Amino acid sequence: MSHQSELISSDINAYLAQHERKELLRFLTCGNVDDGKSTLIGRLLHDSKMIYEDQLAAVQADSVKSGTTGAGKIDLALLVDGLQAEREQGITIDVAYRYFSTATRKFIIADTPGHEQYTRNMATGASTCDLAVILIDARYGVQTQTKRHSFIASLLGLKHIIVAINKMDLVGYSEATYSKIQQDYLSFVSALGIDDIHFIPMSALDGDNVVNKSENMPWYTGKSMMETLETIEIASDHNFVDARFPVQYVNRPNLDFRGFCGTIASGVFHKGEQITVLPSGKTSTIKSIVTYDGELEQAFPPMAVTLTLTSEIDISRGDMIVATGNAPIIADAFKASVVWMAEKAMTPGRQYVIKLATRSVSGSVSTIHHRIDVNTLEHHDANELKLNEIGCCIISVNAPVVFDIYQQSKGTGSFIIIDRLSNVTVGAGMILGSTDMNQWQPVSEAERAARFSQVAAAIALTGENSNNAAYQLERHLFDNGHAATVLEVANPQLIAAIKQAGLICLVINDESDATITFNCDMESCEAIYSELKTQAIIY
Repeated sequence: MSHQSELISSDINAYLAQHERKELLRFLTCGNVDDGKSTLIGRLLHDSKMIYEDQLAAVQADSVKSGTTGAGKIDLALLVDGLQAEREQGITIDVAYRYFSTATRKFIIADTPGHEQYTRNMATGASTCDLAVILIDARYGVQTQTKRHSFIASLLGLKHIIVAINKMDLVGYSEATYSKIQQDYLSFVSALGIDDIHFIPMSALDGDNVVNKSENMPWYTGKSMMETLETIEIASDHNFVDARFPVQYVNRPNLDFRGFCGTIASGVFHKGEQITVLPSGKTSTIKSIVTYDGELEQAFPPMAVTLTLTSEIDISRGDMIVATGNAPIIADAFKASVVWMAEKAMTPGRQYVIKLATRSVSGSVSTIHHRIDVNTLEHHDANELKLNEIGCCIISVNAPVVFDIYQQSKGTGSFIIIDRLSNVTVGAGMILGSTDMNQWQPVSEAERAARFSQVAAAIALTGENSNNAAYQLERHLFDNGHAATVLEVANPQLIAAIKQAGLICLVINDESDATITFNCDMESCEAIYSELKTQAIIY
């Protein structure tokens, strides 16, 4: 009988109260194909008594049929192979979440795909985790995929790593093999800034060092996987110093109550404490901290609460309440690591919606400093970021935003990039710091082209109908997001200046400096517009 069964049968209310008070640990599993990730998850679920009897019987029967694990052994990977089959068939590629608990903790496992083309999925799964379990096949040691996963884990601010060196039974439980893999891994991650790393030699198939200590590896004196998961310290990972409260909703049910709802991103808020609202800079004092269960004297992350203030000040969704004297950064540009998640490449200058905490503003990636090779950590010059690529970029927004550095506060230091037309999330970013305006580069021709989705050009329009057609075409271009202007009297210097600004210059009855010429008596405005698309002057 499991640790839960007796209490469930005797006092269900006591069990539920005990379960609610348990600390929650979110962790991510990643590794190469066939490193034993599914078997490890299955072993954790099996040994924590989180499998129904009929489900276990079906797995036992399937294990006998498949014969992949040897006589008398249960293939626990079959417990999670449903998603694996979907991946192989291309039905869906996503993050799967598994749940289990022990006497001391509740756990959520984010099971992420390991292939390089699914980097965005791993980044999504890791973004809410406290810890990463990186599996390594003892036969092959540290692989490219191991390095990729470790880099992404460090990029997303995971403070704890468990390196599970699996399949030790296939290398004779060799301590020398374990030690070599440990040294190789430490050599690679020395530049990543991950301090809390735990190495565990194991066999997920046989259960060595997964829940119980292995008799096959007496030279290993550390904790088992389950013991490490139960005891690793995560409470101090939250930032309890910098009080940040992004306002999600203003609750005004009647004239007597005005509350500001949201989830505390970091720090601790106390009743009676003086606060400042950003970006306005107005100050007030916390009158009460309201929850469904009653008022609190203090609140901390990740609690969802409603704050009421002693004075009536203008606060709306997207504002941030902070402790007076401890302000975050306010700027209209910042440096960030960006993970690109869309098929259409990201190019500097193109306009997107940038959503940071509860605030949404329009903006663009103004500069790509470099693209990061996630396999080698090398930096490469880049003019765009393609699907699953990661780059160091300068983000420019059209109004000042409030933020912290990601390593200081995840909730106020991360953002997503949304396509303005489809409303689809196309990228995610982690803020590295503010930007020195003196270091900015001049706006390039490529940036102007990306902003207006066009190539700067001089278009000559001839014929008796040229004047009317020029203004019709200008309107047609403008309505479709392009930038053009009509020049009734040709001037070479003025045409050059208009092109320098990245615009399309519509010149009436002068072909001398024209990129392309159209006879408006022969072609309609719609036909000219289509031809500009065909010749990639607009796109």
